Amino acid sequence: MNDDKQRMKELTKAEEQVMQILWKIRRGFVKDILAKIDEPKPAYNTVSTIVRILEKKGFVGYQAYGKTHEYYPLIDKKTYSNFFLKNFLGSYFGGSFPKLVSFFAQENDMDIREFEQLMKYVEDDLKEGEDNADTPEK
Repeated sequence: MNDDKQRMKELTKAEEQVMQILWKIRRGFVKDILAKIDEPKPAYNTVSTIVRILEKKGFVGYQAYGKTHEYYPLIDKKTYSNFFLKNFLGSYFGGSFPKLVSFFAQENDMDIREFEQLMKYVEDDLKEGEDNADTPEK
């Protein structure tokens, strides 16, 4: 199989907006997705086209009910978030998490206490990840 077809692609803003809705509602028809989009709402056909593009990209699956399709995510939000952040980190910070944190701290004028809180969150997440890795699967 072609490696390009196996590789996840970054979503456009419109595609990401639709995926955010599908991740939240888990399953839905185009009309359900459209109902969750803020005003001004795009045309029904626009949302339908975006969903079909997401299907071709491998992000969305569907169940057919006659001519109507109920869509659901094939890629979970955590998987895409991880992919997106790794690409972002690589593109803007040379793959360096410390450079990202430094940039974030400087741009947001973080004080030492806020920085320590951020580091505690990271440390807690790392510990949680280690604990989950040690847990045998059921």
